[in-house]
Amino acid sequence: MDPRPGFFDEMYGDGTSVRSPYRDYEQWFVTEDPKRLHRISTEAEALFRRTGITFNVYGQDEADERLIPFDVVPRILTASEWQRLARGIEQRVRAINAFLHDIYHRQEIIRAGRIPVEMISTNDAFLPEMIGFTPPGGVYTHVVGIDIVRTGPDEFTVLEDNARTPSGVSYMLENRETMLRVFPELFSTIRVRPIGNYPQKLRRSLEECAPGRTADQPTVAVLTPGMHNSAYFEHSFLADQMGAELVESHDLRVVDGRLAMRTTRGHEPIDVLYRRVDDEYLDPLNFRPDSVLGAAGTMDVYRAGNLTLANAPGSGIADDKAIYSYMPEIVEFYTGERPILENVPTWRCAEPDALSHVLSNLTSLVVKEVHGSGGYGMLIGPAASRRELADFTRKLEADPANYIAQPTLSLSTVPVLTRKGLAPRHVDLRPFVLVSPNSIDITPGGLTRVAMRKDSLVVNSSQGGGTKDTWVLEDR
Repeated sequence: MDPRPGFFDEMYGDGTSVRSPYRDYEQWFVTEDPKRLHRISTEAEALFRRTGITFNVYGQDEADERLIPFDVVPRILTASEWQRLARGIEQRVRAINAFLHDIYHRQEIIRAGRIPVEMISTNDAFLPEMIGFTPPGGVYTHVVGIDIVRTGPDEFTVLEDNARTPSGVSYMLENRETMLRVFPELFSTIRVRPIGNYPQKLRRSLEECAPGRTADQPTVAVLTPGMHNSAYFEHSFLADQMGAELVESHDLRVVDGRLAMRTTRGHEPIDVLYRRVDDEYLDPLNFRPDSVLGAAGTMDVYRAGNLTLANAPGSGIADDKAIYSYMPEIVEFYTGERPILENVPTWRCAEPDALSHVLSNLTSLVVKEVHGSGGYGMLIGPAASRRELADFTRKLEADPANYIAQPTLSLSTVPVLTRKGLAPRHVDLRPFVLVSPNSIDITPGGLTRVAMRKDSLVVNSSQGGGTKDTWVLEDR
């Protein structure tokens, strides 16, 4: 395999030799029959389909379900690489939780002049209903996904923070389960850190965040918008794996000051609701009155201290892409340390000088909506047509505050299995973090998303991206 010129390949480096994390894997790979590998790859796809690991793409027919492509070549990190990443992720997550508590209370970071007040006061993700309220255990972001990109042997950079309802953990777990099933011999010779206990850790972490007056065994439920949601498989998967109830809005009502779910024994109270519904749809009494995805009065029960919502409403301001540009200041302000993991340089288009720079250099930049996700509403300048560039110019001029811009990064590549052999494809990494009052637990590895199209830099599943199993090697 020839690495892409100008890009770091995590298996082959510059193409002259196999890097140390991949040596044992490469020795196994070269002895394998390519036909067997392709047959197993096809079997893995069939297994995913039988299991129901599909998703709906927004804007498509609800019946049009797609598989997220799965590549059988793992992405491998050394123990020392992971140790550095984990320290940086923990530092960042601690700072995010401190930031959220501060902006909903004394707003010291604004008083100190580290963030302009309008970044908070005019931000749609800021929730006035959370002002002065502290969630049980002081935890705002119970589950966090930090998107990380790599541009060189030692260059790891945070691309995005996901503090609302980060998705993808079910694919991380199913990817590992599939690899264990189809290549058991690999795991007997290569020592890889396990991840299969994530659901149990998630339940324990959520239980530790239950309201103080809860009984010894808190009741945990997962709130889903329903089976037509693109991540419904994940919602049902996690509920099943945790031993928690999967509920929809019609299952919920407020009874005697508690949020309760319908059961065969009548309505029973819930202590912790792991909600996969956006803030504005959570409670039609307090937010959007037309919402049919939440339960009326949920916020009142929450603010009375009788319920834990994970993640806390209003947490989304921490993954706003304009706020992201201030994360180095946020980390330093709340931890007293310089960030271990750096940000991508970011231009806030709301600022006239930044907007001018972005408009003048649109062909070399990536432009994103501040509240966008899933690869929607973004422009990759180097790959854009003249028409797309003209359309985005008009959008930027009409509503500059809705956008940020970043340089086009030289994302690292990891080989994928193609009909012609191994070929480099660009990747990112989403490690998953569980936060409880007394601990932060980071699953070793996370979800590697891979751009399956040649030369593409877009890894999102909604844009044709796939996934890989991510291995963190044990210390030798």
